[in-house]
Amino acid sequence: MSSRTQERAFKAVIFAAVVSSSALAQTAPDPWPELVVDIFHSRPIAAADGVIALEAPARAEDAAIVPMTMRFTDPTQIKVATLVIDQNPMPMAAAFTLGDKSGVGFIETRVRVNSYSNVHAVAETGDGGLRGDAKFVKASGGCSAPAVKDEDEAVANLGKMKYREFKSADPAKREAQIMIRHPNASGMQMDPVSRAYLPAHFIDAVEVFQGDAPIFKMEGGISLSEDPTFRFTYAPNGAKTIRVEAHDNKGGVYKGEWPIGEAS
Repeated sequence: MSSRTQERAFKAVIFAAVVSSSALAQTAPDPWPELVVDIFHSRPIAAADGVIALEAPARAEDAAIVPMTMRFTDPTQIKVATLVIDQNPMPMAAAFTLGDKSGVGFIETRVRVNSYSNVHAVAETGDGGLRGDAKFVKASGGCSAPAVKDEDEAVANLGKMKYREFKSADPAKREAQIMIRHPNASGMQMDPVSRAYLPAHFIDAVEVFQGDAPIFKMEGGISLSEDPTFRFTYAPNGAKTIRVEAHDNKGGVYKGEWPIGEAS
C-alpha cells in the first residue's frame, strides 16, 4: 500500500470515528429530564428570556479545559446560577450563589466535557422561578484526560492562588479573576506507571468576598478543570481587599487575600 493510500485510509478511519461519536451522542438517551428531577427537584424551567445567557464553544479545542461563561442581564434578579454538563459522570459542574448587591455581571470558568453533550445554565430568580439557556458542545474524554502537571508539582503548589484585575467594559463594575492551583482529579484518570486510577481530589467549594461582603459562593465537583479559575465582574462597595476561601473533598482549606487596585 502506498503512503498516499495509507494516509487516505487513516483519514477515513478518523472520519468514521468522528461520525460514529456524533451519531452516538445524538441517539443516546437524553439525561436532561432526570437531571431536572435530581438537581432542580422537578421545578419547571422557563426560557432564558435574557435573564441568563450561556456562552460555550460549539467544538472544544481541549475537552479537559472548555471555557464556559454565564452572563446575567440583571444580577439583582438572580440568587443561584447552576452549570450542568448533561453527559458528564457528575453533571452538576458548579452552582454559584450570588451575594446580595454583589452585582455579578458574568462568571467564566473552565470545565471538563466527557462526551458530546448539551450544557445547561439555569438561573434561580428572586421569586423562586427557574430560567435556563443551553448549548451543544462537541468534546470527548475530558474527565479521563491525564493531568497536565506531574504529581510532585501538583502537591508542591496545592492550594496556591493568584488574583488578577482587568479593566471592566462597565465603568460601574470591577473585573477580576481568581486562579487556584489544584489537580481537581476526577477519579477517572489513570496513573501511567501503575495503571491504577488516581483517587478523586477536587475543589468542592469556593467563597469570594470583597471585604466581608460575599460576591459569590461556588459548589462544584469533578467537572471543573484542573487548576480551577473564575473570572467575573462585580459592583464595588468600597472594600479594600478581595478575599477567597476554598475547600476540597479531602478536607483541604486554602485562603488568599489581595488589595483591590485603586480601591477608594
